[in-house]
Amino acid sequence: MEEESPPPPSDLPSPNPNSPRDPALQKKHQAMLDRLTNRHQSRQKTTSTTTDSTSSFLSTFTDSKRSIESQLTNSPSTTDPTLLKSHLASISSSISSLEKLVAESSYSLPSYELRSSLKSIENLKQSLENLNSQLLPKKKFSFRNKSTNKSNHENSNSIQIPSNPENSNPIPTQIPLSIRDSPGIRNKENQNLTKNFKNFKEIGEFTLSDLDSCEVKLIGCVNALFVNKLRNCRVYTGPVIGSVLIEEVENCVFVLASHQIRIHYAKSCEFYLRVRSRPIIEDCEGAKFAPYCLRYEGIEEDLREAGLEEENENWGYVDDFKWLRAVKSPNWSVLEENERIESVEIEDSGSAEMEVESEGV
Repeated sequence: MEEESPPPPSDLPSPNPNSPRDPALQKKHQAMLDRLTNRHQSRQKTTSTTTDSTSSFLSTFTDSKRSIESQLTNSPSTTDPTLLKSHLASISSSISSLEKLVAESSYSLPSYELRSSLKSIENLKQSLENLNSQLLPKKKFSFRNKSTNKSNHENSNSIQIPSNPENSNPIPTQIPLSIRDSPGIRNKENQNLTKNFKNFKEIGEFTLSDLDSCEVKLIGCVNALFVNKLRNCRVYTGPVIGSVLIEEVENCVFVLASHQIRIHYAKSCEFYLRVRSRPIIEDCEGAKFAPYCLRYEGIEEDLREAGLEEENENWGYVDDFKWLRAVKSPNWSVLEENERIESVEIEDSGSAEMEVESEGV
């Protein structure tokens, strides 16, 4: 058997651990180690900052939540409607402040903490609604004009909850207190409606409810906006300092700026948004999103006042709370650029027929 010959000697020098390194190579190696060290320290600092921020939020949120729960439990023992309304309004204001805290902190909160906080706020709102019904019971609420026939009014115009929800789309079982009582525009059809809030010192909560085939333009800032039961409408609004809640809308276009936007039961709608936290959808179908595109005289000042002067592109990062799979939800999409509205310019004409007298304002 032929003996295998050894390999030819290499021209490369054999490594010698004791030989000095090439200065250029050593410098490059040290630079790499420095970069890795800096990156590691930066990650540790970011993690620490996020942890501290979350802990601070949870502490503040817990204290505020306990205070509100105490207010709900310790209602004044009186039948004076004025005192009771003042007590309920104080609780509602505290809940709104807590909701604003969540909106402002949502971009840095872990997903679980955000969902848990939002769920707690929903529970507080429900408790307030129950307390309001208990302390100040009301007649059945109607979205339509009063009927001359009381029986027909109660049977036809009052809010009805489907007796068999399995055969219908899910809808909220109760109208939120703020939607029911706040100033707003309600029960309109085939109208162009404009409201300028710049003439008012402060507008708290504002409602758009039961509108069909209307165009709504809201100029200036409000603290919170509630949208309920709209069909075939176009809604253009200035900045909302707090949050926007949208429920039961179909075939509508919304141009909105807010710290937090929640959308329930929307079908085939377009949303042009500027929002500090990620938009939240539930039970939606065919929702499309694009960047905010509204213009009117003084809007830049309004955006600064609301803390919304910077575009952070959160409009394209939507959280579907009813879609828990790892893949993207099929219930929303980014609107193609060639399908978007380029810009919407609105103005306050000052015309009496254009300016709507909203309820409660």
